[in-house]
Amino acid sequence: METKYIRRELSAVIEEAYRYFSVITVTGPRQSGKTTLIRNLFPHLPYYSLENLDVRSFAENDPVAFLNQHTEGMILDEVHNAPNLLSYIQGMVDADADRRFILSGSSQFAMLKKVTQSLAGRTAVFELLPMSYSEIREIAADTPLDHLLFNGFYPAIYSGRNVPKFLYPAYMKTYLDKDVRDLLQIKDMMQFHTFIRLCAGRIGSLFKASELANEIGISSHTVTAWLSVLQASYIVALLPPYFENTRKRLTKTPKLYFTDTGLACHLLGIESPEQLARDKMRGALFENFIVTEALKRRYNQGKESNLYFYRDSNQNEVDLLLKKGSEFYGIEIKSAMTYHADFEKALKQMDGWVKGPVEGKAVIYAGTLENTAGEIKLLNYTHLDNVLD
Repeated sequence: METKYIRRELSAVIEEAYRYFSVITVTGPRQSGKTTLIRNLFPHLPYYSLENLDVRSFAENDPVAFLNQHTEGMILDEVHNAPNLLSYIQGMVDADADRRFILSGSSQFAMLKKVTQSLAGRTAVFELLPMSYSEIREIAADTPLDHLLFNGFYPAIYSGRNVPKFLYPAYMKTYLDKDVRDLLQIKDMMQFHTFIRLCAGRIGSLFKASELANEIGISSHTVTAWLSVLQASYIVALLPPYFENTRKRLTKTPKLYFTDTGLACHLLGIESPEQLARDKMRGALFENFIVTEALKRRYNQGKESNLYFYRDSNQNEVDLLLKKGSEFYGIEIKSAMTYHADFEKALKQMDGWVKGPVEGKAVIYAGTLENTAGEIKLLNYTHLDNVLD
């Protein structure tokens, strides 16, 4: 397959922000397409990767000379490798607001802390996750659902540069060896391996640190620390529960999802779309797909997450709540291909559960029968965009 550039939805927001900010920061997981995106958007700016040891050495030993090589500005990739540059960039853009610096990095934890400290008010920060379904719609139009979930959404898959059976094992090895080892100084990497695989088995479930701690034989505090690293490196995302300060007994525990279904399949030991089709985690992986699509839509508009789920002590639950201003949109997610009236049960009752007007309701499922006329829309997953905007 010929390598081709797929324009990312985030491009339009970055181009707009470029008119108002001297510094643009793009963060996200490894290999989500950050470098390709910024090099395509800003071909007029010189590019430097701080993964390159010679470049990094120059930048660290003489930051002023390094940054002054180009008066118009520059692209600095993997900037978390030379965080001290940020203070110098601050001084330069304060002195000359026309200079432009485009920064990227995959270590949210280290990078965002430094960026917000050094460049507060001077940078727009964007998060780039793997491809959204709408970005690959033309390429993946004929791809069956199980193949879609198994392949995942990393750009390398869709540009023809890699395949799942090679990409995800290599990705995890790089991630574990570089990011996790550096951050946590874990002595027993086998325990961390077990932890991340157990997390994959809990997709779509409430995340209870004490349960995982007991299974692995570590403390709850360690589980919480390890989870924060998975979040900060964009391996997992937590979906917060919706609750108001009322007397209702609503859960305050978040649900766990992975930012990519292909990576999750690898961690679950699923080795083919055919195996996925009959795996007990298929429904959870489909739910994961829909939740992360909703998250990508927000990030690709340059906005923060507005996603929640609802669950109370009576086990009443709505899979996904979108908060649109003061209103809510309720979504039930079903991996079945055949519609059942039960799919709408929770949505019919949700007006009495949430505090605030309900703008709309939808069931997103794998079937082809659709109905947009009623109070509750019935939509195939390929038309999820219709309810996200």
